[in-house]
Amino acid sequence: MSPINNQELFTRMQNGEELNLLDVREEIEFHTFNIGGRNIPLSQFINNLDKLEYNKTDEIIVICKVGLRSETAREILAQNGYLQARNLTGGIMALQKLKY
Repeated sequence: MSPINNQELFTRMQNGEELNLLDVREEIEFHTFNIGGRNIPLSQFINNLDKLEYNKTDEIIVICKVGLRSETAREILAQNGYLQARNLTGGIMALQKLKY
């Protein structure tokens, strides 16, 4: 599945679209600043795949600080049958450039 860029995500959020956001940053990072969604740190990700409440056909937008950890999580999701996992290119940092 192709990545999602900051502009597309920002526009979809502004339009009030219901999105499946999965933030794989560590808990302290998530609580410092987040855009919502579910937080499962990459360090705990593989052990918590069974706790995901998404269908394998749902679009899942995976986010982290700059897009590296989220790409790893996206690959894990794809390997486990999640067909529409998308990485936020540039991560939260790229999104903040548009928002703030």
